[in-house]
Amino acid sequence: MKIAVIGGTGLIGSQVVRDLNAAGHEAVPHSLSTGVDILTGEGLDEALNGADVVVNLTNSPTFDDASPAFFQISMDNLLAASERAGAGHFVVLSIVGVDQVPELDYYRAKTLQEDLLKAGPIPYSIVRATQFMEFMDATLSWTADEETVRLPRTLIQPVAAAEVAATVAEVAAGTPLEGTLELGGPDTYPLDEIGRITLAAKGDKRTVTVDDSAGMFAVPQGDVLTTSEGARIAPTRYVDWLK
Repeated sequence: MKIAVIGGTGLIGSQVVRDLNAAGHEAVPHSLSTGVDILTGEGLDEALNGADVVVNLTNSPTFDDASPAFFQISMDNLLAASERAGAGHFVVLSIVGVDQVPELDYYRAKTLQEDLLKAGPIPYSIVRATQFMEFMDATLSWTADEETVRLPRTLIQPVAAAEVAATVAEVAAGTPLEGTLELGGPDTYPLDEIGRITLAAKGDKRTVTVDDSAGMFAVPQGDVLTTSEGARIAPTRYVDWLK
């Protein structure tokens, strides 16, 4: 199949393209750097011409109250262009628990993206993943200084980006789910514990202190960011990935 991967040059997208091409498909990456602007629509019709499947891995440039407008405009443009191209499957990567945290602008925006896809004209699949292992360093940096990293006890179930990409590629090459597949890592940790594990593995001597008001992940409550029953569990453990 010919598969257009929008956002195909990023962390997940580049691996999705690689996996699909290795499986014998024609996966083509598209992004601003290749002349495709999903907000203005520039280059979209050319990018999606002849595509059997469209995979949308683009992301809002901000996590604030501007993010809903990004997803509204981009999805409107992508769905219209996909319909014109005759695509038969549209895939989006989302976040486990995204509809359970309306207090966060970005999570509300991603929920809007899912809703637009479900209401759209094209058979669809949604892959919801837990937090990427690759983003843990950035998460720690949000609330850190030279001596201390402040983190909430929010439960996190980190998953390797390579396993997210492999799942997205598998779903893109398959029959539309007309629903959602959840993916998470094999272990669940409080975020402060992940912080200690991460710092220890890197020989970082800073101290992790519990602060249930620190950072974006202080907002989700309970286990909303962990997978539900029936989810797919990826094999790579965070402690092994760190090695």
